[in-house]
Parts: sequence; structure tokens; C-alpha cells
Amino acid sequence: MGFEQLAELRDRLRAEKEQAKTDRTKQRKRQPSQQEKPREKDPAVDAIWRLQKHFPLAFPVNPAPKVPLKEGILKDAEQHLELLGVSSEQLKLGIATWCRGGRYWASMTENAPRLDLSGQAVGIVTAAQALHAKQQAQRQRRQARRDQSAPKAPTEAGPVDTAAE
Repeated sequence: MGFEQLAELRDRLRAEKEQAKTDRTKQRKRQPSQQEKPREKDPAVDAIWRLQKHFPLAFPVNPAPKVPLKEGILKDAEQHLELLGVSSEQLKLGIATWCRGGRYWASMTENAPRLDLSGQAVGIVTAAQALHAKQQAQRQRRQARRDQSAPKAPTEAGPVDTAAE
């Protein structure tokens, strides 16, 4: 094999390598990333992600603390269904999920400002609401402790005794 043939082979191999690299890059762009897959599976998580993207002051991303939301925030958010790209039911599920957890209940302290979608204070948390949030957080912690201490149910049935008598 002559020098020219080797140089030609080298150039052809380089071109094939570049083409393969380009094809792999195109495939990666077509496939959803690992981060997007859970949102596709859970409509509540998808709705929350979209709320965080469009209204970051009212729906801060973890580890930032959650903030108490305005009473009636669902009606305000329904005005933006087209912008969010979710259904009314999905939005309702997302906001309900957002407001049902320890981080949210911890934000519900007496006289804390309640925020609208743009992050403006439009009310305060009352003493009764703060007490209710504290009770919900305690109930959730008790349930989590019960769930951890409960014996795990067997996943497979044991052998069956078929002996008659």
C-alpha cells in the first residue's frame, strides 16, 4: 500500500468518524433528557415545573424555601393555562401537591405574607392557618414514622399446602 493510499484511507476514516459523531449528537437531541422523563410521567410534577418556570417568585425552586400563596391562587393561575401549557385538572393537581408538604407548611407562620403569582404580598397568614399548617406537618411526620416502622408485606406468596386433610 502506497503513501497516497494510506493518506486516502486516513482521510476516509476521519470522515466516517466525524459522521458517526454527528449522528450520535443528533440522536441525543431527539431523545428527552433524564431530567424531563419524570415530568412526563407525573402530571403534577410537570405542572409544578411549569409554574416554577413562569412564576419563580411564587414557586421557588428547592432549596429555596417555599412561600405562602395567596388564597385563590388557583383561579389566578387558571388565567395562564395557555402560557403554562397544562390542563385545568393538571394545574389543580400541581398546586395541590405544592401546598401539601413540610416545606410549604413550614412557610405558613403567623403574619407571613401571602404572595400572588408575581411575588407581590396580597395578604397574611392568620393564626388559625398557621396552627392548621403546624398540625398538618405533625400529622405527616407521624405518618412517615408509622410507615417506616411498619413491617414490609411479603412481595411473593409462600408455598401453598395442597394436602387435603
